[in-house]
Parts: sequence; structure tokens; C-alpha cells
Amino acid sequence: MVSRLTARVAASGAAITTRAPFTGEPIAKLPQSSAADVADAFERARTAQKAWAALPPRERVRPFARFHDMVLDRQREILDIIQWETGKARRHAFEEVYDAAAGTLYYARRAPAMLRRRRIPGAMPVATRTRVHHHPKGVVSVITPWNYPLVLPVGDGFPALMAGNAVVAKPDTQTALSSLWAIDLLIEAGLPKDLIIPVLGEPADIGDALVDHADYVAFTGSSAAGARIAQRAAARLIGCCAELGGKNPAIICEDADIDWTVEGLLRACFSNAGQLCVSMERLYVHEAVYDEFVSRFATAVRGMVLNAGFDFTADMGSLTYQRQLDRVTAHVDDARAKGARILAGGRPRPDIGPLFYEPTVMVGVAPTMDACADETFGPVVSVYRYTDENEVADLANATDYGLNASIWTRDTARGRRIAERIRAGTVNINEGYGAAWASYGAPMGGMKRSGLGRRHGTEGLLRFTETQAVASQHYVGLGGTPGMDGATLARVLTLGARLMKRFRLR
Repeated sequence: MVSRLTARVAASGAAITTRAPFTGEPIAKLPQSSAADVADAFERARTAQKAWAALPPRERVRPFARFHDMVLDRQREILDIIQWETGKARRHAFEEVYDAAAGTLYYARRAPAMLRRRRIPGAMPVATRTRVHHHPKGVVSVITPWNYPLVLPVGDGFPALMAGNAVVAKPDTQTALSSLWAIDLLIEAGLPKDLIIPVLGEPADIGDALVDHADYVAFTGSSAAGARIAQRAAARLIGCCAELGGKNPAIICEDADIDWTVEGLLRACFSNAGQLCVSMERLYVHEAVYDEFVSRFATAVRGMVLNAGFDFTADMGSLTYQRQLDRVTAHVDDARAKGARILAGGRPRPDIGPLFYEPTVMVGVAPTMDACADETFGPVVSVYRYTDENEVADLANATDYGLNASIWTRDTARGRRIAERIRAGTVNINEGYGAAWASYGAPMGGMKRSGLGRRHGTEGLLRFTETQAVASQHYVGLGGTPGMDGATLARVLTLGARLMKRFRLR
């Protein structure tokens, strides 16, 4: 299978061996691309894109509708690949499978209508007829990280293709097989040759080329890397979108259903071992329920099952990289040394696998501690006490990030009121991240240092297009009739403006 998947990679460099987080054993040798390989990929993709863009959207979406069924039918195959490459629990790998299928189907059904040309009111009623068209950008760079290697390339790359673009895709090498599997499946579903071309390599080697040859860049990753990409794209006057880091808050109100909240936050904090940009790292609990919630939440966390099984028995799997284990360990050790209390977890578990770390709950985390404000991106959550809504809204917003948040209350209207005060791109009520993420018609993205632009919804498709207005003039010119002097034209246009306001014609 490895040779079949890597055969499509535009690569001429030496191979890199990837290793399984569960065991440390080798998985595959993957060829690496050079800057010249990237340039060649863009040239091939640009040639293929011209014919693809000429097709009506209703024809372009057909392979994607087939992809939906194929990924569900062959889920066991991709679940195994995802687990081997990422080390995540199977239940969290299934989230990727479901999302890849459902998100693709959403656009396969709706993209033709979103891309259809629209009539809008013109400068003058009847006399001006104006239409808006959406043209593809050209060739899009889709750069994705290792933590969700199926869903992130699909979530950005597939809408770009349906909008009429070609794609050069750069997944992380560690988890490239999962991304290549999705590309291979889409080609099997009927996508024409060279419309999506994968490249592999380190950012230092091919990162600049991925921006310099692109007509648009879709990036998911760290805030620092996103800022560099945005600067380079801006220098070329091309657009980019970026979903970046988060230090996401959860607010537990005094009227929250504690059973529901504890169960929901186990997923919100520890899905994919916390290596999820929208996961919760800060829990703010109302003082009226603080003691009860903290006791029950810590007990539930201590009872979580960790294993390296290829079944659905694990509540949490492994970290993916040694550097993630190092960061998690450093954050917890720093907090412990400076006075934080560890209520659950707090140590690595090499007895299960080389990159396992226990799900960890801390209290007494202060601003002097690294875990307070820095994104941990691991199975670590800090719990804080609050007294009222004004205080907790300020606490939730006291970060450079603004990606996701969650609010837990029996009063949905109250939850929505608090949500409107939170500076985050998505806010979930009585759920951690899935409700907003899987509402595919709603835009998803970050505020502040958590990103630019949005995926999902109309915005998530039209970001990959250039919008064009085409207006035609009939019966009377905007400069008046032949021979009309300026004073008369001004009186006529003034009267027209008053009439349009009165009759709501604009």
C-alpha cells in the first residue's frame, strides 16, 4: 500500500522513515520533495486546472459525492492508518472518518448553488442589470499538520477543488499516508489527473515555494508559522486563510448539568490526547459548583482507559511526537514546581507506549506558570474558580488566542448571552467543539492570533474564488440623455435617489 500511495508524490529527494507513536517501530519510508519538485507540481496542476474550471460545478462535485460513500465503506482501512501514524484512540480516529465524509457531502450537495451567478440590484432600477460571478483562484496550496491528517486536507482541499481550482497539498510527513490515502481515494472516485498533487518535505526546504507559486494558501498549524505565511503571501498580494493555535476556555455555570458536563469535557479536553486546536485547556467553574465539579471531573479523568489497541476500548491514545511529550512534561513539571496541585495524571506512561502521557487536571495554576497562557497542545487542563458572568467573560478573553470556547448551562438563552461576549470564532453550548465544528453551514475559524478567514459554510467555499461583478446599462445612461446639462442631471438623479428610498428600490 505504501508504494501505491507515495507513487503520486512529486518528490526527488531522499526518503524519511516515519515511526509509530504506539511502539516506536518504523512505518514507512516516504520520499521528500525539493523546491524544484514543488514548482513542477504547480506547473502540472495549472495545466490540469484550466479544463477543470471549464466544467459546470454540478459535474465537478460528482467525484466528491462518491468519495462520501467510499470513505465510509473503507473506514476500517483508514482507521488503522490514522492510528498507526498518529497514535490516537480509535474513537478519535473515527471522528476524522465521519467528518471527512459528512463535510465532503455538504459541499458536494451545495457547492453548485453557492457558485451560481447571482443577480443583484443595479445602479438604476431596470436600467442597470448586475450579476456576480465566482471564478476559481487557480492553484491553491493546502498545507496541513499531523494531528488530523485525514480531515484537514479534505476540509480545505476538497472545497478548493469543487470551486474549480487545482491543489498542491503538503501534509506533514509523519502522517502523510493518511492524507495520501484520501487523495488516492478521490482519484479512484473520478477526480481527473494532476488536479491534486501531493508534495512532502520540511518547511525550511519547500515552505517558501508553496507560497511563491500559489494563487492562494490554506494553512493549518501554529500561530507563528501562520504569521510567516501570511506575510509572505501579502508580499505577493495573494490571499491566505489560516486556522492556528488556541488556549480555549470552558465556562461551567452554577446551573450546569454536572453529569452531562463531566462527560462532555472528557471529550473536549482529551480527544486525540489534547492535540486538537479546538480542545479545552482552561476550565472556569462557578464557585457554587466548583467543589462538586472538580471532584467528579478529576475522578472521571483518573478512570480513563489508555491503551494502544486498534479497537474502541481506549478513552485516550498516545501523543504523536516526542516534542509534544516534552512540551506536556515541561508544562506540568513547571506548574508543579511553582505550586500547582495535580488532581489527576501528571506523569508519562512508558509502560503503555513511548509517547503516552496521563490525562492531567491541575488547580492553582498561576500566570507565572507556562501552562497558564501558553498553548500546551496535550492532555492537560487547568481549573479555575469564578463568581459572576462579567468576571468569567473577562477571564475567558484574557488570552492572545480566540479559536473556540464552550459554555455549560441548562439555560440556553443565558449561554448564548455569554457566548456573544467571548472573542472566539466558535462557541459551543453544552458541547466542547463538535456542535460548532460539524455545523458545516456555519463558518469556522479564529479571532486574534488564532487565525485568518473561515472554513465551512459559504465562506469556506468562496474563499477559493475571485468575485467578479458584471453590470450592463440599458435604456438610459448614467450620464443622462444626450445633450442633458449637468444641473438637470443633478436634479434628475436627486429625485431618483429620493424615490428609490421611498419605494425601497435599493
